[in-house]
Amino acid sequence: MALAATLALAGAAHAQTPAPAPAAAPAAPAAPASEAKKALVARVLQLQQPGIEAMARQLSEQPARQLLQRAGQVLQGLPAERREALARDIEADARRYAEEATPIVVSRAVQLAPSTIGALLEERMTEEELREVIGILESAANRKFQQLGVDMQRAIGEKLVAETRGEISPKVQALEQAVAARLQPPADAAPKPKPSAKPAAPAKKP
Repeated sequence: MALAATLALAGAAHAQTPAPAPAAAPAAPAAPASEAKKALVARVLQLQQPGIEAMARQLSEQPARQLLQRAGQVLQGLPAERREALARDIEADARRYAEEATPIVVSRAVQLAPSTIGALLEERMTEEELREVIGILESAANRKFQQLGVDMQRAIGEKLVAETRGEISPKVQALEQAVAARLQPPADAAPKPKPSAKPAAPAKKP
């Protein structure tokens, strides 16, 4: 009887439990890109490959630049003769790293471009838009503009440094002095001289 009652109660509870809602139907997969669109995307990637390689080169060289910057700060506290020798050695190490790491990162970036940048272009741009982009990238005016990029950066960079050096140099020096002062140990942290030992008491006469 007890077992039958237990089963009956369990069955009633199960009957009262609401049935789980059916799982939502998965979204329909996007229609695959046509061969014409894939060809347009491949052309865009080909035209953009120099920019992709430049981005990868900057990423691969960034750790070396940061390390050289930190090393330069440490080297400032060393004697001049040792500082120059160590600076040459560290620069050689950074150059060796760049020669080994940069080709790896650049090659991998070019390999990843179709599945990352290419996938975005296929998904979000129409064939007509891709044709317009290709027309812009292939235009003689755009090629000339891209070739002027380095010259434009150099022109404004040199002028900017020349015109702001007088205002910025004192600020840089003040920052360096402030940082150096913070790195100095506090005055009360200096080791205090040990008190001189008290003279031994004279021996008592018997």
